[in-house]
Amino acid sequence: MPLNEYPSDESWGYQGTGFFSPTSRYGTGRQLKMFVDACHRNGIGVIMDFVPVHFAVDDYGLARFDGTALYEYPNGAVGVSEWGSCNFMHSRGEVRSFLQSAANYWLKEFHMDGLRMDAISRAIYWQGNPERGVNLNAVEFLRYMNQGIKGLHPSAILAAEDSTSYPGVTKAVSEGGLGFDYKWDMGWMNDTLNYFRTAPKYRSENYHKLTFSMMYYYDDRFLLPLSHDEVVHGKATILQKMNGEYEEKFPQARAFYMYMYAHPGKKLNFMGNEIGQFREWDEKRQQDWSLLDYPKHREFHRFMADLNAFYLAHPAFFEKDYERDGFRWIDCHQEAGCIYAFERISAKERIAAVFNFSGKVWKDYHFQVENAAVLKRLLSSNQNIYGGSEKEKDVLLKAGEGGFSVTLQPFSAEYYEVDN
Repeated sequence: MPLNEYPSDESWGYQGTGFFSPTSRYGTGRQLKMFVDACHRNGIGVIMDFVPVHFAVDDYGLARFDGTALYEYPNGAVGVSEWGSCNFMHSRGEVRSFLQSAANYWLKEFHMDGLRMDAISRAIYWQGNPERGVNLNAVEFLRYMNQGIKGLHPSAILAAEDSTSYPGVTKAVSEGGLGFDYKWDMGWMNDTLNYFRTAPKYRSENYHKLTFSMMYYYDDRFLLPLSHDEVVHGKATILQKMNGEYEEKFPQARAFYMYMYAHPGKKLNFMGNEIGQFREWDEKRQQDWSLLDYPKHREFHRFMADLNAFYLAHPAFFEKDYERDGFRWIDCHQEAGCIYAFERISAKERIAAVFNFSGKVWKDYHFQVENAAVLKRLLSSNQNIYGGSEKEKDVLLKAGEGGFSVTLQPFSAEYYEVDN
């Protein structure tokens, strides 16, 4: 979340006043530096939210700084955001310099590893509305700032929270793009969560909500976001979004996360999701850690830890995220069965992922994997250590005349190592 000083806890830092001031809520600036350093010593990168589009209206901030609209637009039609804050006037050199310097400050002084920039769609289009046209001055500002950041901090990660179809968000500035490294795939997030909200008997007619993302995936370098926005304001937590009663939600959530981790693109998962929290996130309260006293949540937490470790240990899931030969559909036309299968590929590894998102057992599901003689199961969402029904971990599938055959349990996912 944004760490620059902000007046209202409920704003979560997105309506800032002190763009060069670490918020005092969590300690001093020196303590923040110590925290980042401790993360780095333990192999943890730190990416900070940065808000270059709007700012809070409080008198002690930037609003009417010298009694006039100095940082914001003088015209209220474009000067006030949908959140009631002031939009930065990116056509002014002084404003650009201020924001560029602030971005550099967090990277240089606090050694942040990157910036996630909020509300970029509101910079690209006037008030975030494509019908009002592109804000050319703001677009030029983003290009110039990102190019400058990369010149000073080549390894910095720059991610755009942008839900529009504006082209070239993650292309290099030299190629006519905006210069971001990643863009949030809001379409994937909405389609996938809506699919899992749907009762299993209706998922067949919504089958291609889960195939559509690969139709546009290579247009940009996407990141799959399950952010704070998805677990607040009556939207329900990720586990709670799963269709059905308490017992049915856990296997669906495990299968959902295995689908997410196998899908191309970097991953974002908000705190609380890893313990299967049912209560929405609240900035006034800590997470419900007491849930780990309950077996279902403890098993789910172990599953998430193992899934994270599995992801890091298998380059097939990330080495060729943005190359077309890193992904191959095995089966994306099992509408009646709500079954999906695809392959992830790296230079030295191939992993086949098979999913059954129906509430039924599918016996003898047949599928073919190119140039594969044996499939060795590496991970199953249905293992008993995660709350499933299977005790056996290692399963070998040998190719027959019709390819491979496997029985798929309801709401389950499986990863297989492909051996020639």
